[in-house]
Amino acid sequence: MQSLVRPGSQAEQAGRLVLAGLVVVMLPSLPFGNYLIYPFEILTTWFHEMGHGLTALASGQEFRHLMIYPSGSGVAQSLVAGDAPTWVPAAIAAGGPLAPAIAGALLIVASAHAKLWRPVLWLMAAVILASVIIWVRSPVGYAMLPLVAACLALVAWRAGPALTRFTLQFLGVLAAMSMLRHFDYLFTAQAVIEGQAVLSDTGQMAAVTGLPHWLWAGLILLVSAVLVGGALKYALAEHRLKPPPPKPPANVLQFRRN
Repeated sequence: MQSLVRPGSQAEQAGRLVLAGLVVVMLPSLPFGNYLIYPFEILTTWFHEMGHGLTALASGQEFRHLMIYPSGSGVAQSLVAGDAPTWVPAAIAAGGPLAPAIAGALLIVASAHAKLWRPVLWLMAAVILASVIIWVRSPVGYAMLPLVAACLALVAWRAGPALTRFTLQFLGVLAAMSMLRHFDYLFTAQAVIEGQAVLSDTGQMAAVTGLPHWLWAGLILLVSAVLVGGALKYALAEHRLKPPPPKPPANVLQFRRN
């Protein structure tokens, strides 16, 4: 029976991304699914907290350390100079919720280029391990993040092309959808982390800018949607998915008339 979906077609790639999304959504509902998804839940927290820390470094401030708790919440501690402009703490606060969308978009884009599949997974594994050495300071981070890095390295090293691509797509969709799974936190001015009430990311942005937290939450969602939507449009562009024309056998001569 002939397949209705041409290999490498837009429909096939869209199906792969939909499958990745279904795995992300349905896995926690399956027996032991929460245990299987837990290391990747920690990875989405890592994306978020590294977004805070790297934004601090990019704005000339100090990234002290990163804590990830068993609940899946986390904290990135940065030292901001007293004379830093107002936009600096606001940018650091925004860097956290934007980071998963940025990472997800980049992974989805990378999944459209076969030559990037393995290098990107190797790079992710290396960055995760480097962050554990430099910034992570919690038992959960020490246990889970090297495990995730080892899984990514194993896929990059030994897995076939189909699994390698799907891993990138799964991670990209997981990161992109983490914003929706933490929707309530984004639109909350205060949050409770490990029993302590603190300002949420958008609450911190509201505190330093004077604009309401829900406005910042809406802008972050809009930017995230544009990033992920653009990545999906790029990855699913029909001209990019067309396979190269088959090469003629070596013993066949070709003539072209102009």
